[in-house]
Amino acid sequence: MSVPLYFVDAFAYAPYTGNPAAVVLLDRQAPDEWMRALGAELNQAATAFVAPRDDGTFDLRWMTATSELELCGHGTLAAAHILREKGAAITFHTLAGELHARLSDGSVTLDFPALPPRTVPRPAELDRVLPADEPVAVYRTDLDYLVELGSEAQLRDARPDLDALAELAVRGLILTAAATDGAKDHDFVSRFFAPARGIPEDSVTGSAHCALAPHWLPRFGAETITGYQASSRGGYVRVSQPSPDRVGLTGNAITLISGTLHDP
Repeated sequence: MSVPLYFVDAFAYAPYTGNPAAVVLLDRQAPDEWMRALGAELNQAATAFVAPRDDGTFDLRWMTATSELELCGHGTLAAAHILREKGAAITFHTLAGELHARLSDGSVTLDFPALPPRTVPRPAELDRVLPADEPVAVYRTDLDYLVELGSEAQLRDARPDLDALAELAVRGLILTAAATDGAKDHDFVSRFFAPARGIPEDSVTGSAHCALAPHWLPRFGAETITGYQASSRGGYVRVSQPSPDRVGLTGNAITLISGTLHDP
């Protein structure tokens, strides 16, 4: 069996930035066991498996090296980027429901569910994860803890205890802070950690911005603001919130490798 295979940097501003994803273009849905095995073999932050439906839409699944993701922004952006010749608007059917991608020029805008964070008292279990960092506030989303820190410098210096984090009953941890005064290319910063999902620190996390958009947009009073995920690779996500239950995530993608997977 020969299958088209691509490696894409998503939410990237240059090659080798953003979050890498593999995109596998199928002609029909594939067995779960095969997709999990290939996800482990490719060992990317996400491998996106795309299969066409008769109505012109697509089924989309995301695998890490160790598990399946219920929501993945950079894998969706990478898939839409590869499917660009299919048109300016693409619909995906996923575990998170129906997702839409709108393509214009070099960018892709994803229509994703909003995951508004809820303020919670600081859980004692976070004391082990962030022992040296005093948060401004702690929040809970449907997937993660979101912790706001006092400065961009504090966020960049944070060193969460990943072993302790992996034991918590959440997908992962979002850290965020306002951008340093005078920053010209971003309004807020973030980092994301999900060791229980095989992702010690993610490079750029679209799904985390489903919470970061409703968290930060009201403070700026703007329709669109830009987040910078301050990982070792780094990447930008422009966020908007067209309705209370949806967010827009916009970014660029770069295809680094295209080839053929030969599966016996």
